[in-house]
Amino acid sequence: MTERPILFSAEMVRDILDGRKTQTRRKMKVQPWPDATVEVGPYHPHFIDRHGESHPGPATFGAIWDHQNIVNGGDAGLRCPYGAPGDLLWVRETCWAESTFDGDGVRYAADHVWRIIKNTPEASEAWCKLARYGGDAALDNQTNIGRRVPSIHMPRWASRITLRITDVRVERLHDISEEDAKAEGADFVDYKIESCPGLGTYKEGFTRLWRDINGFASLIENPWVWALSFERVKP
Repeated sequence: MTERPILFSAEMVRDILDGRKTQTRRKMKVQPWPDATVEVGPYHPHFIDRHGESHPGPATFGAIWDHQNIVNGGDAGLRCPYGAPGDLLWVRETCWAESTFDGDGVRYAADHVWRIIKNTPEASEAWCKLARYGGDAALDNQTNIGRRVPSIHMPRWASRITLRITDVRVERLHDISEEDAKAEGADFVDYKIESCPGLGTYKEGFTRLWRDINGFASLIENPWVWALSFERVKP
């Protein structure tokens, strides 16, 4: 079992904390062709030795598909950068160092919850580094609040959410089901059509969410995505 970081926006963090979000989709960096048959599981990527001979490498968890563009035939594979079922993901979110009358701690932008750090020299040293993010003058002596630390720079110790992967699939973006769109934490979009009152879908909410985060061009592209299901690991 391994542990990897994953970025989530403030809205998505709130959905995870509320139990509304149990899936996430991320675009694959290498795209199979549109009509490919993609399987997910362990596979052995090949490597070429110094004599030009091909050998199977160690087992890797990821996606594999027929690759018609390889001259000698064979398959193409892509390691899943998020891991396999059972692996852990620690959530990176926007935060900042903040000192209160109760001690030193971390404030989270998603819901402004404050969490105190451990009372150890190591924790104190790590907190000071977070407080000085952006320069030595980052911590205001009057407010005792450090600058905002973007999610990409959140250190592991400051993370408050750990997720366990329960399933990994690969699919085209537009193939998401209504049930999965709801599990993504998407809002139900009611079209409010007079002739069809109450008509709406979670898929429309997910479509708008993807467009807002990744852009309209990515939505039209209909890329292959990693579809991860997860459960929160209680602290």
